[in-house]
Amino acid sequence: MKSVFGIILVVVALILGYLGVNQIQESTSAVKVLGIEVRAEDKGSKETGYIQLGLGVVSLAAGIYLLGKRKK
Repeated sequence: MKSVFGIILVVVALILGYLGVNQIQESTSAVKVLGIEVRAEDKGSKETGYIQLGLGVVSLAAGIYLLGKRKK
Protein backbone atom coordinates (compact mmCIF):
# COMPACT_ATOMS: atom_id res chain seq x y z
CA MET A 1 0.00 0.00 0.00
CA LYS A 2 2.87 2.37 0.78
CA SER A 3 4.36 1.79 -2.65
CA VAL A 4 1.09 2.88 -4.31
CA PHE A 5 1.14 6.14 -2.34
CA GLY A 6 4.82 6.55 -3.19
CA ILE A 7 4.15 6.20 -6.91
CA ILE A 8 1.23 8.62 -6.70
CA LEU A 9 3.40 11.18 -4.89
CA VAL A 10 6.17 10.87 -7.49
CA VAL A 11 3.67 11.40 -10.33
CA VAL A 12 2.16 14.40 -8.52
CA ALA A 13 5.69 15.78 -8.02
CA LEU A 14 6.42 15.53 -11.74
CA ILE A 15 3.16 17.28 -12.62
CA LEU A 16 3.73 20.05 -10.06
CA GLY A 17 7.29 20.53 -11.27
CA TYR A 18 6.17 20.83 -14.88
CA LEU A 19 3.39 23.27 -14.01
CA GLY A 20 5.70 25.33 -11.79
CA VAL A 21 8.38 25.70 -14.46
CA ASN A 22 5.79 26.69 -17.07
CA GLN A 23 4.24 29.20 -14.66
CA ILE A 24 7.61 30.83 -14.01
CA GLN A 25 8.49 30.98 -17.70
CA GLU A 26 5.14 32.50 -18.67
CA SER A 27 5.25 35.15 -15.94
CA THR A 28 7.85 37.21 -17.82
CA SER A 29 7.61 38.66 -21.28
CA ALA A 30 9.81 41.05 -23.19
CA VAL A 31 9.26 43.27 -26.22
CA LYS A 32 11.95 45.01 -28.23
CA VAL A 33 10.92 48.49 -29.40
CA LEU A 34 13.34 50.70 -31.35
CA GLY A 35 16.33 48.76 -30.03
CA ILE A 36 15.16 49.02 -26.41
CA GLU A 37 14.01 45.91 -24.61
CA VAL A 38 10.94 46.40 -22.43
CA ARG A 39 10.35 43.63 -19.90
CA ALA A 40 7.18 43.00 -17.89
CA GLU A 41 6.92 40.59 -15.00
CA ASP A 42 3.95 39.19 -13.06
CA LYS A 43 5.28 38.67 -9.54
CA GLY A 44 2.16 36.90 -8.25
CA SER A 45 2.34 34.36 -11.04
CA LYS A 46 6.05 33.86 -10.44
CA GLU A 47 5.47 33.24 -6.71
CA THR A 48 2.78 30.69 -7.56
CA GLY A 49 5.27 28.90 -9.81
CA TYR A 50 7.86 28.76 -7.04
CA ILE A 51 5.27 27.42 -4.60
CA GLN A 52 4.35 24.69 -7.08
CA LEU A 53 8.01 23.79 -7.50
CA GLY A 54 8.47 23.64 -3.74
CA LEU A 55 5.46 21.40 -3.30
CA GLY A 56 6.78 19.22 -6.11
CA VAL A 57 10.13 18.80 -4.35
CA VAL A 58 8.42 17.90 -1.07
CA SER A 59 6.12 15.44 -2.84
CA LEU A 60 9.07 13.86 -4.66
CA ALA A 61 11.02 13.45 -1.42
CA ALA A 62 8.02 11.86 0.31
CA GLY A 63 7.38 9.55 -2.64
CA ILE A 64 11.00 8.40 -2.78
CA TYR A 65 10.97 7.85 0.97
CA LEU A 66 7.86 5.69 0.75
CA LEU A 67 9.21 3.74 -2.22
CA GLY A 68 12.56 3.20 -0.52
CA LYS A 69 10.98 1.83 2.64
CA ARG A 70 10.61 -1.94 2.33
CA LYS A 71 8.96 -4.37 4.70
CA LYS A 72 11.47 -6.62 6.40
